[in-house]
Amino acid sequence: MVLNSDGTKKPFRKQKTPAPRSAPDKPGLQARAAAAKILAAVVDRKLPLDGALDHEHGNPAYKALGEGDRALVRAILNTTLRHLPRIDAAIASLLDSPLPEGARALQHVLAIGAAQILYLDVPDHSAVDLAVEQANQDPRNRRFAKLVNAILRRLGREKDKVLEEIGGVAPMPAWFIARLEKAYGRETALAISESQLEPAAIDLTVKSDPEGWAKRLNGVALPTGGVRLAAFDGGIPSLEGFDEGAWWVQDAAASIPAKLFGDLSGKRAADLCAAPGGKTAQLVLAGAAVTALDQSESRLKRLRSNLDRLGLEAETIAADLTKFEPAERFDAILLDAPCSSTGTTRRHPDVLWTKGPEDIARLAALQERLLRHALTLLKPGGTLVFSNCSLDPAEGEEVVARVLSDTHGVERLPISAGDWPGLEAAITPLGEFRTLPTMLKMHNGIASGLDGFYAAVLRRTV
Repeated sequence: MVLNSDGTKKPFRKQKTPAPRSAPDKPGLQARAAAAKILAAVVDRKLPLDGALDHEHGNPAYKALGEGDRALVRAILNTTLRHLPRIDAAIASLLDSPLPEGARALQHVLAIGAAQILYLDVPDHSAVDLAVEQANQDPRNRRFAKLVNAILRRLGREKDKVLEEIGGVAPMPAWFIARLEKAYGRETALAISESQLEPAAIDLTVKSDPEGWAKRLNGVALPTGGVRLAAFDGGIPSLEGFDEGAWWVQDAAASIPAKLFGDLSGKRAADLCAAPGGKTAQLVLAGAAVTALDQSESRLKRLRSNLDRLGLEAETIAADLTKFEPAERFDAILLDAPCSSTGTTRRHPDVLWTKGPEDIARLAALQERLLRHALTLLKPGGTLVFSNCSLDPAEGEEVVARVLSDTHGVERLPISAGDWPGLEAAITPLGEFRTLPTMLKMHNGIASGLDGFYAAVLRRTV
C-alpha cells in the first residue's frame, strides 16, 4: 500500500501509456517527414509542387527546415514524382498482399524511402532507418513499422533485380500514356515518357549574338537562336551578362512562338497572357510597341521587374482577356494560352499527378474561348500566334481546327520547315509547330530535349 506523508492512503492512478518516442534531432528525419507530407498533398490532393515548396507560403513542414534539408526535400520529391509508377510497381512486387485500404500515408512513406534507395545517392541503411522512424512517429503507421523495415531492406538487397523488373513500366501515369499513344503512337509515347527522366537543360534567349554568348558562357547556339548552357557552378545571376540584361532564361521551345512573327518594326503587338514576360521581351526586341496583358497584377509586377532588368519597356494591363476591348486593334497578337503544361514534366514532374483528362478538356474549352476573342482584337491582315506548352492535341491542333472550321475571315499561315533548320521534324504536315521532349539531341555533355510546345500562325483576312 502506498501512503501519503500524513499516513492517509494515496489514491491509485492508472499509469499512462508512454507516448511514442520523439526523435526531432535525428538527422534527416524532419526532411523525410516533410517530403512524405508534400507527396501526399500533390498526389492525393492535387496541389502544385511549386506552391508547397514556396519559401514564404509553402508547406509549414518544409518552411521549418534549413536550406540544406530543403534542397534534400526538393531532390527527393522530384525524383519520386518522376519515377512514381516504377516505385509503386517495385513496392507492390515485394508485398505479399496489397496495403490495406486507407493506408495512403504508409504508401507515401514507402515511396519516399524507395526513391532514395533506387535512384538517389543516399545510403540504404539511412533511408530504411528514417522511414521506420517516420512510421513509428505516425499513429496511422506505427503498426506497420516492421513492414516498412522489411520491404525497404529487401529493396536494398535486391535493388539491381528490382530495377530490371520495373524498367518496362512507363514512368508516366497510365491515363497520360494512353493519350500520348493515341496522338503519337506507342514508340514515341514511351520515348516521351522516358525523356522526362533526363535533367532539363538551361536555355537562354539572347538579345543578340548567340554564337558569341555561347562561346562566352561555355554553351552551344541553338537552332532557335538561343543558347544552351553546359553544367556550371553557381547560380544564374552569377553568369556574365545577367546584370546588364543581355539575356534571360527561357526554354528553347518557349522562345519559338514569338519568333514566328518575324520583324515587327513599327507595329502594335499584344502579348495576351504575358507573365512572366519572356515572350513580351522578344516582341519588344522584334521592334513592336507591345501591350502586355495578364489577369494577375502580382504576375505583372514580376513581368515589369524582368523587363526592367533587361532594359526594355512595354505597356502593362491587368485585365480579364475575355473582357478586354482595346481602343485600337493590333497588328500582331501572341496568345500563349493557359494549359495543362504537360510539355514541361522535365521541369515540373508534379503536373501529371495534379492534372487529369477532365482538366485537359476544361482547359481546351478555355483556350478556344480565348482564341475566338483574341481574333476579334486583330486588324485585317494582322497575324496571331496561338501557342501553349501542352503535349495533348486536344489543347492545340484540335482547338485551332475547330476555330478555323467556323470562323469567317481567318486562315492558317503554314510554317515552312526550311525556315527552321535543325527543327524540321517539329513542323507538322499542316505547317504548325509541335515540339516534343525527345527532340533537339545534343552532345558533349550538353543536355538534350526541350519542352513540348504547340504553335500555329493565323491571319485575319477581313
